[in-house]
Amino acid sequence: MELAIFVLLAGTALGSAILVVFHRNPVSSTMSLVVTLVATAGLFLMLGSPFLAALQILLYTGAILVLFLFVIMLLNVRRERTIHSRAPGLTWGAAICSAIFAGATMRLFWAAYATAPTPPLDAEAFSLRAVARELFSTYLLPFEIIGLLLLVAVVAASWIAKRPGPGEPGEVP
Repeated sequence: MELAIFVLLAGTALGSAILVVFHRNPVSSTMSLVVTLVATAGLFLMLGSPFLAALQILLYTGAILVLFLFVIMLLNVRRERTIHSRAPGLTWGAAICSAIFAGATMRLFWAAYATAPTPPLDAEAFSLRAVARELFSTYLLPFEIIGLLLLVAVVAASWIAKRPGPGEPGEVP
C-alpha cells in the first residue's frame, strides 16, 4: 500500500514538475508548481515528518507561490510566443548538458547504493527542535540570502515591467 501511495505521489510530482517547465501560460505553470509542492508535502508525510510537510504547504505553497502569482498578475505576463528559428548550437549544448547531468545523477545513485546501508532516520532528526537548530545555526546565512534574493527579484521584475506613462521619457509612440 505504501509503495502505491509513493508511486502515485512521486508520479504526480514528476508529471506536474514537467508541466511547470513546458506550460506556455505562466499562471498555469505556477498552478502546476502548486501541485508539485503538495505532492512533495505528501512525500514528507510518508517519511514521517509532518512538520516539514506543513512547512512545505504553508510556506512554499501558501506564501511563496501566492507571491509568484501576485508578481505574474502585476506584470501582466502574456503567453510565450513560439520561436520558429532555433540555433543548432543551443540544441547540441542542451543535449550535452543533459547527458552530463544524467551521467552525474547515475554516478551518485551508483555510489549511494554501492556503500553500506545507512541507519534509519529517527524521529529526532525531523523534530522541530532539530530543524530549528540546523536552520538558525548552520543554515542561517543561506536562509537570509535566499530571502534577500527573493526580495531583489520581485523589486527588479517590478522595475523592469514598469511602463512609462504618457509624456515620460522612454515612451514609445
